[in-house]
Amino acid sequence: MTELLRTNDVVLISYVLSLLRDSGIRHTVFDTNMSVVEGSLGILPRRIMVESARIDQARQVLDAAGITYGAT
Repeated sequence: MTELLRTNDVVLISYVLSLLRDSGIRHTVFDTNMSVVEGSLGILPRRIMVESARIDQARQVLDAAGITYGAT
């Protein structure tokens, strides 16, 4: 799995997951439960991970939707 996007914007996460799902790209969200550790403040970003073989396709989907991504 390769990181596609890192954000704490839950609306953006929902939108990106919908785009990936519609494109048939398998994905996983990491760090979803970190809010328990941080006290539910929403400070820690979540990471959207996609299959390494489809990272370029996933980036094209985000580009087409006008979403800026910046995986580390």
